[in-house]
Amino acid sequence: MNEQKLRISFIGTGVMGGPMASHLAKAGYILTVYNRTRAKADAWVAAHGGAAASTPADAVRDADVVLTCVGNDDDLTQVTLGRDGAFRAMRKGTLFIDHTTVSARIARQLSVEAEGLGLQSVDAPVSGGEAGAQNGTLSIMCGGTKAAFAAAEPVMQAYAARMVHIGGPGAGQTTKMVNQIAIAGVIQGLSEALRFAQASKLDIDKVFDAVSGGAAASWQMLNRWSTMAKDEFDFGFAVDWMRKDLGLAIDEARVNGATLPLASLVDQFYADVQKAGGGRKDTSSLVTRLPK
Repeated sequence: MNEQKLRISFIGTGVMGGPMASHLAKAGYILTVYNRTRAKADAWVAAHGGAAASTPADAVRDADVVLTCVGNDDDLTQVTLGRDGAFRAMRKGTLFIDHTTVSARIARQLSVEAEGLGLQSVDAPVSGGEAGAQNGTLSIMCGGTKAAFAAAEPVMQAYAARMVHIGGPGAGQTTKMVNQIAIAGVIQGLSEALRFAQASKLDIDKVFDAVSGGAAASWQMLNRWSTMAKDEFDFGFAVDWMRKDLGLAIDEARVNGATLPLASLVDQFYADVQKAGGGRKDTSSLVTRLPK
């Protein structure tokens, strides 16, 4: 079948899913979308064409590929296995790609459910944030069979700059945990460095010029140093979602035996930010815990 003629169902047209689905529409795919808040699905259709469905099951009945990008384990379970869920309505051979950041446990469970129904399944959490979704430059870490990844790759190319098949079911989700663990430590270090520079009465812009080209450089430094210095946190990935992700990593560490002292500490620091009313602020707001 010509890839451009594939019929795609996209479940979850929010901050991340909406832009991703729009890239698929621009690439020429035929889309049916579903969102728990119907108005969001209708708005997406008004802007990009296609059709909106009333339930996940209705959205996927004629689909060749089904993608999900929802909130958490419970949301994903509801749209796939719940009443009016997608799985029982999907035809054998349909490809299922999940872009939600969820536990490895639910990813592995859905893989087993999919196999029993004759479906292909890929757990494919993303990194790159809202800007990456809008610009079509996401990095996607994938778990599942080689055959399922091979089928998913041409579809994901519409909104990704990098796609890596890590391993079997759940491997994509555990790799996303690796990503979030690494980011948590970097943001804490960057916060301390910035406050140290401010306490030393240094020119913040000159400090950035001096250190951003060396070993201290990171995506967070290059993109958040100046905004953190200005107390601007109304963009990017929210603290609430970071705490969810770190919680998944900490839970998984209890299973695989890893120790996460820094990630666990930073998780509690983010809890402080939440208590201060910063749950919807960008993760770089971690710096607000430290006095100027």
